[in-house]
Amino acid sequence: QVQLVESGGGLVQFGGSLRLSCAASGSIFNSKTMHWYRQAPGKQREWVALITSGGTTNYIDSVKGRFTISRDNAKNTVYLQMNTLKPEDTAVYYCKTIANSREYWGQGTQVTVSS
Repeated sequence: QVQLVESGGGLVQFGGSLRLSCAASGSIFNSKTMHWYRQAPGKQREWVALITSGGTTNYIDSVKGRFTISRDNAKNTVYLQMNTLKPEDTAVYYCKTIANSREYWGQGTQVTVSS
């Protein structure tokens, strides 16, 4: 069983920054690719970024150069540093991993960017 708990969301002004955290339970964290997704009101959930167990990263085009995903395997935690935030970044942000052919999601953390 894997549990994911996000934190770090909040209200921030246009151009501001936030750092999201996703703490994972279990000893499998180090071997798993971790993902961040987001879901804006009235829209489908979209993939935002990933980081592999080896540290390779990838991002959706709309956040490249502004967001950075990282992980601390000693703390079983993945981070999403979000800079130069825009109102269109407003969404609930979720982390996700896959283990034993199952998807595991956190409960989400709300990010609101005011214009």
